[in-house]
Amino acid sequence: MNDRRKVLELFEQQKEYTDKRISEGIEKYRKGNAEIIVTDKNGKAVPNVKIKAVQKTHEFRFGANLFMLDELETDDKNEKYKKCFADVFNMATLPFYWNTLEPERNKPRYDKDSPKVYRRPAPDLCVEFCEKNGIEPREHALAYDAFFPKWLYNASVEEVKQEYERHCAEISERYADKIPTIEVTNEMQWERGKTAFYDEPNFVEWCFKTAEKYFPNNQLAINEVTSLSWCDCCRATDKYYAYIEANMLKGARIDAIGMQYHLFNKREMEYEWTRLTLNPENLYRHMDMYSNFGKPLQITEVTVPAFSWEKEDEEIQAEIIEKLYSIWFSHPNVEQIIYWNLVDGYAHLWNPDPEKIKASQGDMSIGENYYYGGLLRFDLSPKPAYNTVKNLIQNVWHTEEGAVTDENGICSFRGFYGEYELEFEVNGETIKKTVLLSSKSDNKIKVVL
Repeated sequence: MNDRRKVLELFEQQKEYTDKRISEGIEKYRKGNAEIIVTDKNGKAVPNVKIKAVQKTHEFRFGANLFMLDELETDDKNEKYKKCFADVFNMATLPFYWNTLEPERNKPRYDKDSPKVYRRPAPDLCVEFCEKNGIEPREHALAYDAFFPKWLYNASVEEVKQEYERHCAEISERYADKIPTIEVTNEMQWERGKTAFYDEPNFVEWCFKTAEKYFPNNQLAINEVTSLSWCDCCRATDKYYAYIEANMLKGARIDAIGMQYHLFNKREMEYEWTRLTLNPENLYRHMDMYSNFGKPLQITEVTVPAFSWEKEDEEIQAEIIEKLYSIWFSHPNVEQIIYWNLVDGYAHLWNPDPEKIKASQGDMSIGENYYYGGLLRFDLSPKPAYNTVKNLIQNVWHTEEGAVTDENGICSFRGFYGEYELEFEVNGETIKKTVLLSSKSDNKIKVVL
């Protein structure tokens, strides 16, 4: 056992507890029973029909950020990026950072042909990609004051509010019916704000109430950093928990709770710094506690470092990801898992200088590149981690079942929630129907042949 592999010891020590919660949780909360009722056009039951059910999509959302869409150096890399993304994910986080979405006042970058900004593809381009590939887009983030535009830095609180409301109205008009989840505030307790409004006691409350006004039918999410989501004492007095509770009491409509999971720890400190975040019992405790709000949990930004492209490092990354995804997927209140950077070498630099950003591409020594946290290498070859996530979604958590209707034209199967293609063999002919097995319905599916 080398030093890096020590980070997995808590999973081994808690294996009995973890395996039980994973297996029981997935079986109970991620699967359901479908009853297929087959009739002819006259409503008469059709017996002895062979049925094959093949799962096509998941109800659960697995995603990544889409920040490098058409941002890579060559057409070949861009096409491979899109294929690798669409082959695995059914959700994408879209960049709505206000400072790059509207770098000049009243000159937003919504259109596909907008000037390019690194890691910030235009929303129209992202939405088009999502619609083409059956991917649900997720907005990130309306009120992220650290990324408010520079032209607001010296503005009064009232002016910031006016511009924010205008900003919400524009985004709503253009995207409210296309993007179900709107992340309203992000990293309020971590980042330092850039405007006078940030320090106002009603910042979060007001932002949510304004968002509710313009996005009445969308899911409104809050989001916070790893250390506050997973590393506090797991009490109702924890900073993030109390902050959510306080704003709900003030009337903020918070529909979903975002919990980041970036393991941004130096290699030499990995073991010491991950004792809480790689502790299965601790992860379950926090998810159980935040479930007290009665709102779905979203694992919004996942980075698991490999630290190199060496075989053993990549295998450890994949093993950690498999264990984490299984834990999160097993919890009844989690509805999304969003990996952050799909590809190594294009991560956040912590430096806005365009020349330094350009030079950073593929430089694995600087910024967040240091962590080798992608699922693909810089050349877009898949790491074990990519194959692990793909295998979980498409094989381990996947259903293909056969059944035959009884004398009443009824048969059943149990499977993971999602969209299915049903194949019916009738008189030597194969008929296909698309149906939904959902956690939100009784799943009595009537099919007329």
